[in-house]
Amino acid sequence: MGNAENIDSENPDKTPSEDMKYHLPDEQIREIVEATRSQDSDTVHAALEDLSIADSAELLSKIKDEDRQELLSMYSDALDPAIFAEMDTELSRSYLSDMPAAQVAEMLSELESDDALLLIEALEPDFQQQIIRKLSAKTRVVLEEGLSFPEDSAGRLMRRELVSIPEFWTVGKTVDYLRTASETLPEYFFDIFIIDTTHHLTGEVPLSRLVRAKRSEKIKDLKLDDSHPIPAETDQEYVAHMFRRENLVSAPVIDDSGRLIGVITIDDIVDVIDEEAQEDILRLAGVDSGDLYRAVMSTTTARFRWLFINLLTAILASIVISFFDATIEEIVALAVLMPIVASMGGNAGTQALTIAVRALATHELSGTNTWRVIWKETLVGAINGFLFAVIIGFLAALWFQTAILGVVIALAMLINLIVAGLFGAGIPLMLDRFGSDPAVSSTVLLTTITDVIGFLSFLGLATLLML
Repeated sequence: MGNAENIDSENPDKTPSEDMKYHLPDEQIREIVEATRSQDSDTVHAALEDLSIADSAELLSKIKDEDRQELLSMYSDALDPAIFAEMDTELSRSYLSDMPAAQVAEMLSELESDDALLLIEALEPDFQQQIIRKLSAKTRVVLEEGLSFPEDSAGRLMRRELVSIPEFWTVGKTVDYLRTASETLPEYFFDIFIIDTTHHLTGEVPLSRLVRAKRSEKIKDLKLDDSHPIPAETDQEYVAHMFRRENLVSAPVIDDSGRLIGVITIDDIVDVIDEEAQEDILRLAGVDSGDLYRAVMSTTTARFRWLFINLLTAILASIVISFFDATIEEIVALAVLMPIVASMGGNAGTQALTIAVRALATHELSGTNTWRVIWKETLVGAINGFLFAVIIGFLAALWFQTAILGVVIALAMLINLIVAGLFGAGIPLMLDRFGSDPAVSSTVLLTTITDVIGFLSFLGLATLLML
């Protein structure tokens, strides 16, 4: 059968360190793969039964495609359907798309509503409809309503399984209800939501407050002073911000009329925060989170567009250089020093840009502090520009034995780092003001500006002062 060369590792025999203890050990993955290839079903079943949902998802994500297909086809009975909700979206989509609609429908019926919606929303619309027709009436209604909400909204994120009670109940009646209805209640919940006769949300009671209260107390008297109901149309990024700001563990979701329709819990928000953070970082580089699992041509096509835009910006910078070809021919040292000015400007600008994009994502920037942030980053650029101007000016003069060349590159460095600080902070804010995602196009604009200004100032000053 061959060796299980299925893991990217420089040292496959390395024992997992303490900081890797929450990951599935490579040796364990290799053992499962070897057992799968040798059709040792007892070993595979025993190994899979010992894995958590997260470990199973990690296993399927790390092994080769052929091993993954064999594992899924032969041992699907030993795998919890919830593992697909833990996997990368691109990877789970590819698996589910190859399954019969009836099999996917059966699997979704076993999941909580939020996990089921997470999986079905990633599939093609036609396949979605095939699956929905195979579902029970209750599950079908839940998923169809979930799909009707905007993508990346609270309505897509919430789960329908929750605990709600009338406001006139006592603590004793509530506790008795929780005990007798344990089989129909969610496996995990943190708050009990209070509703009126029309199912409108009137408040919530944390379990910690319920268990401390006397049986005779009214539920309505235990309500939190401040509740945080979330409209179903709310973007998930703002939901995550609310959870972080208010230190929430769960929050109710309401429709346009104020009726309670679902709940969002902290485990979902952790995923959202992780997703949003990764998304911004990846967009700055022009890549996508699914690139790790996409086909070669699909990934190539996606990156080609981004690289083509960068090519156009590089051509623009080259055109600026061509205006000073006579100067470069006359002073060859300029060609040697040009990359220094451009790279320092680009790196300094990226630092300011990263700070601005993060501040926008976490809502730390608003109209009250925008100009203060821009001014600060410009000032930082000016101070660093002055310091590096002194360093590179001295080195250039010493290197080429020309004091005026040192002055030229020093002034160009100062100008470019001031511009880098100004536009590094300003570009994301400007794009956000006009409704564009600053993480998508900020880098291209910034690189173009720092390259053009860097070359223009350096070569322009050289032309004025040295010829």
